[in-house]
Amino acid sequence: MADNTPAGSTTDGAIQVGGPQQPIDARVSAPASYDVADFPVPHGREEEWRFTPLARLRGLHDGTAVADGGVKVEVTAPEGVTVETVGRDDARLGRAGKPVDRVAAQAYSSFEKASVVSIPKDTVLTEPVLISVHGEGGVAFGHQVVEIGAFAEAVVVLDHTGDATLAANVEYILGDGAKLTVVSVQDWEPTAVHAAQHTALIGRDASFKSVIVTFGGDLVRLHPRVVYGAPGGEAELYGLYFTDQGQHQEHRLFVDHDTPHCRSNVAYKGALQGQDAHAVWIGDVLIRAAAEGTDTYELNRNLVLTDGARVDSVPNLEIETGEIVGAGHASATGRFDDEQLFYLMARGIPADEARRLVVRGFFAELVQQIGIPDLEERLIGKIEAELEAAVA
Repeated sequence: MADNTPAGSTTDGAIQVGGPQQPIDARVSAPASYDVADFPVPHGREEEWRFTPLARLRGLHDGTAVADGGVKVEVTAPEGVTVETVGRDDARLGRAGKPVDRVAAQAYSSFEKASVVSIPKDTVLTEPVLISVHGEGGVAFGHQVVEIGAFAEAVVVLDHTGDATLAANVEYILGDGAKLTVVSVQDWEPTAVHAAQHTALIGRDASFKSVIVTFGGDLVRLHPRVVYGAPGGEAELYGLYFTDQGQHQEHRLFVDHDTPHCRSNVAYKGALQGQDAHAVWIGDVLIRAAAEGTDTYELNRNLVLTDGARVDSVPNLEIETGEIVGAGHASATGRFDDEQLFYLMARGIPADEARRLVVRGFFAELVQQIGIPDLEERLIGKIEAELEAAVA
């Protein structure tokens, strides 16, 4: 189905080329660190926190949140996959990269046990690995690692349900020539709070696809990051979110092109409805001086269904070398395309059904990226339920 890009204002974001600029990460309040003490307590004026309602983080940002609850983590994996629960001293933890904000550092400093999923080299899985994270109330800190060996291929589903105040780090480590697809679903209860950093370290000629789907929760703040360990790596980052009345959903991406001849493609789409529904999308791509031959593009589209909803969409592209294949970005936010609605209604389709068709088409391309029929049907069902409330 067609892209069905919403009509409305378009923002091209900021592009900086050449010169003695600071890298994008220099805009944050402190250098990356595993130690929470290295980060100042945010007050909401910092660049990386200015869109986030800090009071709704329930103390995850200032050290007052104490682990008094829990999440139940269950892993279902095909034969040949190793699943372990390890302590903080396991050498595999933290390999993908350091926490970049205080909440991620708090999570790294506070978790007790981590889940490690290892897929051996040359293994091609025909069934997905399912990591179920179910909140059982209270505050919890988590850590997951997915490591895939050279030339292996796998699909991993990270499914979040239940109720919790959760801060977590998730690491994806790809060996040379590996292919990993990760689908992270945030289907929390309406009272949940979820803040997490997802970091992918991509090996030589390896391919990483991330599909992030956010529906539930009172506040969800995710920080997907990509780092290339060797030339030839590819990253595809897709996302869809449906932000309801009173919800805050924030996705902050950073793709660090510091290695030659790597590629990235980012496409996120969101729909919003209801009073005080707030979606934030920040897309940061940095092409460092050494990253010749880079090819990158990022796109964000938002469809506003009702009055009272708000979107902040900020694509940023910084280029420190002119020797690239291509680089670009775009952002657009708007309401329904009146021409599309008129076209459908002129063919006898009622207005409400026409609106549903437009929104389904808007999300269809990203849902199809998942590639797991059962999960696609579940998510389409969630979208349908949201649409019933939106246009009923």
